[in-house]
This record gives sequence, C-alpha cells and structure tokens, in this order.
Amino acid sequence: MHISSTAAVYVISVAADLAGMHPQTLRQYDRLGLVIPERTAGRGRRYSGQDIAKLRMIQQLSQDEGVNLVGIKKIIDLQNQVDALQHRNDELEDEIRTQQAAKERDARVFAAGTAGDVVSIARGRRPQGRPEPGAMVLYNRFRRR
Repeated sequence: MHISSTAAVYVISVAADLAGMHPQTLRQYDRLGLVIPERTAGRGRRYSGQDIAKLRMIQQLSQDEGVNLVGIKKIIDLQNQVDALQHRNDELEDEIRTQQAAKERDARVFAAGTAGDVVSIARGRRPQGRPEPGAMVLYNRFRRR
C-alpha cells in the first residue's frame, strides 16, 4: 500500500523525530506559519510527508545556511508564488495547445473555382473540375491568427 506524500498521517512526536527536531520547534513553526499541519477534530496536529520535507529544508536553511526564520518564511512564500505561477502557466499552455489544435482542425482553405470565383474547399482537397487550359492555379492555405 502506498501513502501519498500529501496525506497528513504523522502525529507531532513522529514528525519531530522524522525531521530531527524537538516537538516544540514544530509548534513554533506552526505559530509562525512556516509549516502549517492539518488538524484533527480534536485540534491535534497531523503532518504529511511534504510537511516533513519542508521541516528538513527549514532546518538546513537555518543551520547550514544561516538564514533566520523571517528569511525562511519569505523564501517559502516566494516558492509558493513560483509554484502557483508555474501551475497557472501550465494551464495556459494547455489552453493554447487546445485552441491551436481547434484552429488547425477548423482552418479554412480557399481556392479559385472554375468560374474564377473564390471557393472554400475541404482541407487536403483540390477544387472540383479542371482548370481551363493556360490558367494559373495557386494552392495556399491561409490561417486566421
């Protein structure tokens, strides 16, 4: 059985052990908004695998890099913004691809009819009838952008 990294399953003592911290440190980080665990009906904290990873990152930034908690909060906020913008960018790229595919499906193709008029024809087809001898025939597909 696989447990999702977003599933809040760890009580505070287990989360603190996994992150190599004291439970009081986790409570402080919760108050500061650095790592906000889910809550049970009885208000107990439940941490996910992602929360544990974030706690480890906070510990590394604090101990190894010398970043204070205010700086760490700013880094986390900026990373959340980047993640949200990347998600929105992915959504917009999908929407553009969908619209482009629809445009290509619905692209209109025009040709000169046998009487010299402009006619719309099915994509990948040539106009009906044969051109008059000596007539110039130009096949080109125009797309609206």
